Amino acid sequence: MNTDLTPEQIESYRQNGFLVIDDFLNNDELKFWREAVTEAVQDRNGRKMPSREVKVGEDDGINEDSDYFGKVFDQLLNLWQTNRKVKQIMLDERIGKMVAALAGWDGTRIWHDQALIKKPWANPTAWHLDTPFWSFSDRRALSIWVALDDATLENGCLYFIPGSYQHTTFEKLGIGKNMDAVFDVYPAFRKANSVAAPIKAGSCSFHNGLTIHGAGPNMTNGFRRAMTCAYMPDGATFNGIRNILSDEQVAALKVGDLLNDNAQNPLIYKK
Repeated sequence: MNTDLTPEQIESYRQNGFLVIDDFLNNDELKFWREAVTEAVQDRNGRKMPSREVKVGEDDGINEDSDYFGKVFDQLLNLWQTNRKVKQIMLDERIGKMVAALAGWDGTRIWHDQALIKKPWANPTAWHLDTPFWSFSDRRALSIWVALDDATLENGCLYFIPGSYQHTTFEKLGIGKNMDAVFDVYPAFRKANSVAAPIKAGSCSFHNGLTIHGAGPNMTNGFRRAMTCAYMPDGATFNGIRNILSDEQVAALKVGDLLNDNAQNPLIYKK
């Protein structure tokens, strides 16, 4: 696993809000990740997350316009909680250390992982932000996005608006049909140049949760599979948003409480 970061890469990430790393996984590691994610997805039998009975493609109360969004990609969350191989992958301290170096914090906790599977002929993913959906508010929060298939211009690779994370806020906008809806709230970026991030299988990207990003449609008859994970700093606190938390977890929390339950948000790296 290619986990060494140069000062130049860290600086590029902090300037632009995203970073592409080629050949993150070697061939054997890529094979293991693919097998683990495939097994975990099959074991779920369509169930989107462990804490709820919602199926893939159903309205989960998180995304807007579930009929359209269900054809953007299949989204299965917290596979690490239900599959030991995915748990081995997600709790890797080396990734937690990379995240800490990019974010500039001392301890890395998992917020949630998710497999994102763009099926053949899938809809595009509208421009959006990530962090406003989550149950904590931290401008440094970020995600890793690991390509399990080649992510190309034709099958729906990611696109980013460089530097946008330095200006966006925690206002929750949702993700709907209109690709450009986010620019109604952030008009300064309507004329910005986007950057496409096509990457080979086994490569990855990191992006800040406040970076404006999206993905094109899948214009092919093949799949575009990715395994992702969102991270928060050790010490993050509950902001009152339910997101992926269960009713029982939300009932036990009040705004300002630490999100430090290792069964839900494991600490994978501490400086």
